[in-house]
Amino acid sequence: MVRCGADRIAEYEKKLKGKRVGLLTNQSGQDSKGTSTIHLLMKSCELTALFGPEHGVSGKGDAGQHLEDGVDPETGLPVYSLYGEHRHFTEEMLAAFDVLVYDIQDVGARFYTYISTLHNALEDCARAGKQVLVLDRPNPLGGRIVEGGLLKEGYESFVGCYPLPIRYGLTAGELALMMNEEQKIGCDLKVAACQGWRRDSLFPDWGWEWHAPSVALTSFESALLYPGTCLFEGVNLSEGRGTEAPFRIIGADYVDGEQLCHAFEKCHLPGVKAEPVHFTPTCSKYEGIACQGLRLHVTDVDAIRPVTIGVVLLDLVRNLYPDHYALRPPHREGGKPGLALLSGGEGLLGNWDREEILGTYQKECAAFLERKARFHLYT
Repeated sequence: MVRCGADRIAEYEKKLKGKRVGLLTNQSGQDSKGTSTIHLLMKSCELTALFGPEHGVSGKGDAGQHLEDGVDPETGLPVYSLYGEHRHFTEEMLAAFDVLVYDIQDVGARFYTYISTLHNALEDCARAGKQVLVLDRPNPLGGRIVEGGLLKEGYESFVGCYPLPIRYGLTAGELALMMNEEQKIGCDLKVAACQGWRRDSLFPDWGWEWHAPSVALTSFESALLYPGTCLFEGVNLSEGRGTEAPFRIIGADYVDGEQLCHAFEKCHLPGVKAEPVHFTPTCSKYEGIACQGLRLHVTDVDAIRPVTIGVVLLDLVRNLYPDHYALRPPHREGGKPGLALLSGGEGLLGNWDREEILGTYQKECAAFLERKARFHLYT
């Protein structure tokens, strides 16, 4: 049976006793019985404040929505947003606790912003002399396979805060240890490790019910494809937001679904099948506009390589529809294109060769596998 760090809170009661505790969490913070970490900590220590990442403590905020501070209606605790006006802890926030507990389910993709919030927390707590306890959780995408190119210098952002490949094969606890040591952050950091999880274990092996860690990742299948199909957030195609299958549906109003699906199937990529689809997003890109594209179906969770799928699909669309395919503009004047920030560099901009890109990714991942091994907490 797989148990997460939240199941081990009782083991840390003595270390938390007599200290004011802040909790950085969202709706995914709960033990294996479904009890929220908020309630677990309220029973065992003095919980003084709640902090929320993107989507908020409740997990109900939309992608990219800036949230306001407030008060938790159930507990009366102050709630501070780390995805609103401030993405770093302010002096007021830091004054509210002695120990920060982090408990959020991650999905193992570099551009998932929870790890940027974790990185900022380590820096801010180190500066203020605060302790951090990470209640670790398994990586639903496993801990052995890594994919995608490393984030390049100069392309750091909130969707890429650290030189990792897109699919990095670490838990949040392992990543915290890595960032703290490699960057010499100097945070007083402890990790409550999971029990019963192995690196070759993906989510379907755990026997857990899927609880969406954010509003669009409504299924494990979407989360597994996310490291590749999230790249479409940077171009003028829908990544399926506003449909019943976000990050599994890719398309636009200029795409011929049959044509794209046929071209994709000819690539014979392992672990995935595709079918043509007609769809009309209810929000996000192409809201209310009839589109065509394809819907991806995972057939083998071990064989599938989502980043390769994303790169292949980008290559197919730009070649099939050269008069329509385009990058989305930067979020701010003078900024870098979204696709560059998501992919971690300029490799997918302009003219590029698919096999050359994937070959570079493979070399960079091989080096990263060696680099990350000494931070492993699990076999």
